[in-house]
Amino acid sequence: MALVRSLLGAKKILGRSLSAASTSKRASSSAPKGFLAVYVGESQKKRYVVPISYLSQPSFQALLSKSEEEFGFDHPMGGLTIPCPEDIFINVTSRLQ
Repeated sequence: MALVRSLLGAKKILGRSLSAASTSKRASSSAPKGFLAVYVGESQKKRYVVPISYLSQPSFQALLSKSEEEFGFDHPMGGLTIPCPEDIFINVTSRLQ
């Protein structure tokens, strides 16, 4: 039950972020089907394309929660922005693969 709730929370965060991104000029460079583009970094943002299966992972959901706390649903890059150091993002996602 908790997993379902966390998946719905991640879907809600992502859905709001993606709807904002669809009106952005930067959204024109979309990710392949089954993948999600995210911008990672504290000052300099780098674009990563990750599988949507990451959305069900608690460690990735924690990154999404941090993003929601900092940006709400208004992401300055036009896509989902995760405000953590790039090395932490790589560390978290490398354990998911």
